[in-house]
Amino acid sequence: MSIFSRHDATAHTHIVGKLIALFSAIAMLFSVTACGQSNDSTKAATDGNGLKKVTFMLSWAPDTNHIGVYVAKNKGYFKQAGLDVDIVAVAQAGAEQAVNNGMADFALSNLTNVGTYTLKGAKIKQVLQVQQKPSAIWCSLASNTSIKSPKDFDGKTFATFGSNESDAVIRRMIQTDGGKGTFDKVTVGTSTFQTLSSGKADFGGFYATWEGVQADMYGPKLNCFTEPDYGVPGNADTIGIITNTKTISSNPDLVRKFTQAAKKGYEYAYSHPDDAAEILVKEAPDANLKPAFVKKSMKTIVDGQYWGDPAKINDGSFVFGTNDTKGAQRYFDFIAEENAYTDSHGKVVHTAPQAKDLATDEFLK
Repeated sequence: MSIFSRHDATAHTHIVGKLIALFSAIAMLFSVTACGQSNDSTKAATDGNGLKKVTFMLSWAPDTNHIGVYVAKNKGYFKQAGLDVDIVAVAQAGAEQAVNNGMADFALSNLTNVGTYTLKGAKIKQVLQVQQKPSAIWCSLASNTSIKSPKDFDGKTFATFGSNESDAVIRRMIQTDGGKGTFDKVTVGTSTFQTLSSGKADFGGFYATWEGVQADMYGPKLNCFTEPDYGVPGNADTIGIITNTKTISSNPDLVRKFTQAAKKGYEYAYSHPDDAAEILVKEAPDANLKPAFVKKSMKTIVDGQYWGDPAKINDGSFVFGTNDTKGAQRYFDFIAEENAYTDSHGKVVHTAPQAKDLATDEFLK
């Protein structure tokens, strides 16, 4: 989201992370699946030091949602587990597609995407959930004084990336706040910030832990509303690490080693946010991230307990990385009720995916 700097491209790719593959990969999904997965993790190559080579794919540009993987690599957690992890840029078709067809062993995604892709034939599963509560925010520019709450979105223009899912969310928020749930739409071209600033749209979607921080630090100031406060059930932002089901069945040891090393990286980042921020900046130089910005993002994550309650993590009552299938299912059911799910042929699917079948916690211990 280009707010006047290279930083903006990072923010722009962040918000489209949930949608990037839905438009470019669906047509390819069945053909790829039918041909079989091209990469067999049981035969993964090793490097000169005897470490097993593993590919982890970003789900958008490097950011604090990926930070635990960068920390695990920097701190040697993957190496200690016998893994040589290559962190690669997201493929044009999306991280979910890459994992489904074996081009990548692991990737960052979320249960919402896993559910959507499963309905279209993908065989992927989440093995670690980093984010435990929603971070999506729906905002207008603070300078737009005509919008004081979601009901004021009625009749306004939504800067959208074209998702039925986001339409359902906005409609529910408006109606919960007493509005009708009617709005116009314009497809975002370069960035949501620019679309709002140009006057082409009145409101759009961001993330509190990234674009929200960006707006606070660099502007423009936003007036934002969260999904749980306005009737959207469950957790849409169940961000975590995915792999394909073939890898789980054929090489569970690899999955366990990667998952536990990554988990250790995220735990370190949660306990040492400033140090982890410096590591991300160092390990992802092409992203041109500013240390102050990344530190503020991590502070937002820690202060908001987005990755879980530290007290419960410390006393063992909550295992870091546990998949919130109940929260995900409530959101899935809502999306199905809104007729926002479709199969690979674009036909509406009325039955929601089953979150319990799309995630496993077996590799966390």
